[in-house]
Amino acid sequence: MVGALAFGWALVFIYYSKSELLTSNMMIVSIGAYHRRTTWSKALRLLGLCYIGNALGGLFVALLIRVSTLVDGPALVQMQGAVAVKLAFVADGPGGWTDLLVRAVLCNFMINLAMLLVYNGLIHDDVTKSLVMIVSVFIFAFLGFEHSVANTVLFTVVGLREGIDVALAAGNVAIALVGNFLGGGLLIGLYYAYVNDDSRYARSQAPTEG
Repeated sequence: MVGALAFGWALVFIYYSKSELLTSNMMIVSIGAYHRRTTWSKALRLLGLCYIGNALGGLFVALLIRVSTLVDGPALVQMQGAVAVKLAFVADGPGGWTDLLVRAVLCNFMINLAMLLVYNGLIHDDVTKSLVMIVSVFIFAFLGFEHSVANTVLFTVVGLREGIDVALAAGNVAIALVGNFLGGGLLIGLYYAYVNDDSRYARSQAPTEG
């Protein structure tokens, strides 16, 4: 519970430092593409660059950890256990893939539900915005949902120290990316863009010529 609660502050730091997180950008680019403020090709290119940037940042941290004792002892054992669970989703075949996909969908559903509340202008004070982000991340971390970028960094940290099955790790990240996009880009981004589309409502109310 303490770890999940601490993890929530990461999203707060990202938001207030105006940094770029892949999973929250999935909602943003989907809304932009729906309203034709950008094209899907540009949206996907932005997400690709964002993932690469997030992965490079994780690699930098992993290299620092590799030459330090920060995760020696019980911390490393816990990380190895987490990696084993995450890789088992892929190794277990279709049943594990489905489990992983659902966890990834729910993960980014929670993150982008929080970011929707932060971005829509209905919350004005910073304390409430921070609480919304902390609670949403706490839920996904505590329940063991799957975050593609967090998994990438975890695999990199453990892989540099202990080695890792690269194929299984890549499979995990690939499925998590799809699930994260479905949860954040489709269920939050596109859905709320559609239901809040005032121009669509106006067109439906316009008198027909006859």
